[in-house]
Amino acid sequence: MNKKIESTVGNNVRILREKYGITQEQLAAKLQIYGCDITRSAVAKIEVGQRHLYPDEIFLIRKILSVNYDEFFEGIE
Repeated sequence: MNKKIESTVGNNVRILREKYGITQEQLAAKLQIYGCDITRSAVAKIEVGQRHLYPDEIFLIRKILSVNYDEFFEGIE
């Protein structure tokens, strides 16, 4: 696990979530509707790079926020 990548992706999730006016609680609730077992606390940890994202979470967050993968992984080289 690469901490810099985790931190960058988490920060991107936060930026995109805030851009679309969705709270951490709302994002967690939408993920739960899609069957993803996640809490607001887990979303907060993702955003600060303390918890990694699973592939299904990446797919669903991207879908919920209506963003492309380039936006999701911006800043990773």
